[in-house]
Amino acid sequence: MAEPTPAEVQRFIAQGLACEHLTVEGDGRHFFATIVSAEFEGASRVKRHQRVFQALGDRMREQIHALSMKTLTPAEWAAEAASGANHHH
Repeated sequence: MAEPTPAEVQRFIAQGLACEHLTVEGDGRHFFATIVSAEFEGASRVKRHQRVFQALGDRMREQIHALSMKTLTPAEWAAEAASGANHHH
């Protein structure tokens, strides 16, 4: 199987999981995904990752070890964005 591009990985995740925000960066060998989904509410980090792997299904079984991810709920994402924006005018 050809190595997926970040855009393909992003599409795979989006097809299987309702995301409010999704970015995937990578070089074909290693990927880093930032995934924000309301489905993560109340789920542990492990459960969130399992949910993403479930969304990917068989499409990336070979590549899954090369995917690192940050999984956030919309509230966590908003809090992180707020704490990152320390420019008070």
